[in-house]
Order: sequence, then structure tokens, then C-alpha cells
Amino acid sequence: MTGADAPFRDPASGPPPAGALPAGFTGLGRRRYSAGAVLLVAGLLVLVAVHEPARRLDFAIPVLLVLALVVAAALLGGMWIALPGAVAGALLLNWFFTPPYGTLVVDSGEQVVVLTVYLGVAVAVSWVVDVAARRTAEAARARAEAEALSGLAGATLAEQRTVRDVLAQVREVFGMREAALLERADGRWVEVEVIGEGAPAPGEGEVRVPAGETLLLRVRGPELFAADRRVLSSFADAAADALLASRLAERAAKAAQLAAVDRLRTSLLAGVGHDLRTPLAAVKAAVSSLRQDDVPWTAVEVAELLGTIEAGTDRLQRLVGNLLDASRLQAGVVSTVLERVRLEELVGSALLDLDSLDDVDLDIPEDLPDVLTDVGLAQRVLANVLDNALRYRGTGRVSVRGAVGTAPDTVVCDVIDHGPGVPDGSEAALFAPFTRLEGAAGALGDRGTGGLGLGLAVARGFAEAMHCSLTAHPTPGGGLTLRLTLPLAAASRAVSQVLRSAP
Repeated sequence: MTGADAPFRDPASGPPPAGALPAGFTGLGRRRYSAGAVLLVAGLLVLVAVHEPARRLDFAIPVLLVLALVVAAALLGGMWIALPGAVAGALLLNWFFTPPYGTLVVDSGEQVVVLTVYLGVAVAVSWVVDVAARRTAEAARARAEAEALSGLAGATLAEQRTVRDVLAQVREVFGMREAALLERADGRWVEVEVIGEGAPAPGEGEVRVPAGETLLLRVRGPELFAADRRVLSSFADAAADALLASRLAERAAKAAQLAAVDRLRTSLLAGVGHDLRTPLAAVKAAVSSLRQDDVPWTAVEVAELLGTIEAGTDRLQRLVGNLLDASRLQAGVVSTVLERVRLEELVGSALLDLDSLDDVDLDIPEDLPDVLTDVGLAQRVLANVLDNALRYRGTGRVSVRGAVGTAPDTVVCDVIDHGPGVPDGSEAALFAPFTRLEGAAGALGDRGTGGLGLGLAVARGFAEAMHCSLTAHPTPGGGLTLRLTLPLAAASRAVSQVLRSAP
């Protein structure tokens, strides 16, 4: 486990989990201490219980039995169990097995030598066993430290780790209750990230390891050895590196975002500079011509100039409308009001806005079910789609077909042109803002040089705001088909619930 779910490890609770450093240098936990003490006491009590028949044996036999008992206790519990056991065994041999019995007086010099040799051997064996256990524990700790440091380095090289990941590993490796990275700010230490939970345990300590001039790693839990502190300093450096990496990544993300905004601004300025200047120039020229008093304009010429003004104004209106709609979509402030309406009415209103009723073939069945949509947004979607198709239809006509969709409770409206189309596999790119694609016969609308490249982007944005879909498909025989999928009015309750729950 990692993070706040990683358990705090009590050093006396048994062997550490995999990846954690050993609890101490002796290599002996409380269980081994207890087992050694129990074995020693039980063995001495057995010898006391059988001291009467044992007195008939040679004196060396009880001495060897006690020595074996002390050695066994040393193997289990170490020197701090074996040394008191050796002294207690010497006193037991003197009291129960050395004449005069029941006293600490020794009559025989030979027995004094035996007891002295026994005590020396017991102490030496206890010391050797303890040193061996300590060396083994030190080797195990060195191996664990090496594994922890290699794991830390390997993880750093393999993936981008966060400060939280490093602190979680600190808790796991060192068995700490809490680990935190602190940063100096305005003359005081402020917590950057903290992992840990639970109340402080009795005897709990706090260790602070600096990581540079402005960062330090703070851990709270069991006391640490000097070697642990050396390893902990490596983790402190890793936490500092992780913090630096995360902040650099944030700066890089902000820089990328600013670069994207700058590219968008550049594209917008380039598009506005061309696409707004052209109709403005035409309107300006027509108005200037009409204001000339020295030119006798005929009624036909005046009508043509007024038509130029109207066409330029309509184009400006569409361009500015698309810019404003794109801003609304980017800000996420598009609201929808659902109404029951016929698809034929939506298409007719969009064609009236474009003044293109005579340039489109309609194939919408009279018995087509009503759809549920926002009338204003749906008309804008169809107007943008139809405008794109009319501008890049080539020499053919544009067809609008309505049908019940293959998906349940949907109606589809296909706007079909037979123009140059777009390269295979690039249909999705049509809906990116300021994107223009090259077709087989040259540049195309949102597919080419005319327009800001916002019409289809706005259309898809509005469609998604209504929980509809707008997709592009190649037209059989050449051209492009844009398909708008709308929900049936019969499914109004379910769609309304979805829209109300949408952010």
C-alpha cells in the first residue's frame, strides 16, 4: 500500500514488510527475546526439580546441561538474555549441585575451577552469538538500504514520480506514521505535501532532513539509526527533485497553453485580416460609388451596388456571428431550450437565412417524426452546414435528406454536396477551429481559403451542446456528406433529464 493507506509499522509488531528496513541492528525482536527467556527459565526450573536424582550423576553432567541451556538461550535471545542466564546457572550449580548443598560455599577447589570455566565459556559463547547476530543484522540492513536506494533511483528513471509517491515510499521503507515535505516561505516552514494519519504513538520521535536551502523532509515515527538517516537524506533529495519536476511540468503545461492561445490568436488575426477586410472593402466601394454626385447611376446599377452592400453585410454578419459563437462555446455559456419541431421547418428556416431555397434539393418525408431540439441553435447548425456545402458544391446541387436514424429514437439529416470533398481520413479535422483542408480539386471552405474556418467548428459545438452529433462522411461518387443526428420528440423526457443534469 502507498499514500495515506500505508500502515504505520510498530517495530515490535514482528518482521517488517517487504521493502522496509529492519527494525534494529541486533536482528532480534521481542519474540526472540521472550523465547530465549522462557527457554532459560523453564530449563533452570526443570534442573531444580530434578536436582535430587541429578546429584548422583557426575558433577560435569549438570554443568554441561546448564551450559547447553545458556548457549540455546543465547542463540534465541542474544547476549542480554544469555549473560543473566549464565550467572543464574552458576548460582544454581553452586546451590544445588556443589557440596555443601544449600549454600554458596564451595569446598572443592576442583569444583571452583569447573564453575569458573563454565561461567567464562557461557559468557564467551553469549558474546560470540550476539556479535554474529549483530553482523547478520548489519548485512541485512545494508542489503535493505541498497535495495531501497536502487528502487528509488530506478523508479526515478522509469517514471515521473510525484512528491506524494516519494513520501509514501518513505513511510513504507522506514515504518513511519507520517512523512511530509516542507518548504521555507516568508521565514517559516510550510507543508507542501503530507502523508500520514493516526495519533502519535508513545516514544515517537521526529526527524528533519534538509533537501537544499528551502526544503526539508520531516518524518514522525520510531527512532531511526544513524544509517537510516543517511538513507533518509537520499529520499529527501528525491522528494525535492519530484517537487521540482512537478513544478517544471506545470510551467511547461502553462507555456504550452499560452503557445496554443498565441497560435489561435495568430490564426484569428490572420483570418480576420483577410475575411473581414474583403466584404468591408466591397461595402465601402459600393457606398462611395453611390455617394458620387457626378455619376448618373441607373436604377439597375444602383440595385447592383445595393446588392453588393447587402451581400457584404450578410457575410460580415455571419463572420462576426461565428466569432461570437466560438467565444461562447469556449467559455461554456451556451444554454439550450428544447422544443418539439419538425425537421422540415428547421431546414426551411436555415435556407431562408441563407436565401438559398432554389439551390437545394429537399428530400424530407412528410411522416418523419418530430425532433426535440433548441430551434435557434439547430437552425444555426444547419445554416453553417448548408453554407459550407453551397460554397463548395462544385457544379452540382446540394441535397438535404431526412430519415429515421439507425440509432434508437433518433432522426438524421444529411447535407450532401458533390464537390471536391476532403482527403480520406481527414473528415474529423473539418471541425477544428481555423482549420482548412485541401480537396482533390483545390482548396475547400472550412475546407479551404474562404471563411475563418469556424463555421463547422461552431456547428459541431452547438450540436454537442444540444446532445446531438454532427459527423462528416465521404459522398459516394465524390463530395462530402455532413450528418446531423437529433433525438426524437418521443424521447423528450429522457433527453431533458440528460440536459438538466449536464454541467
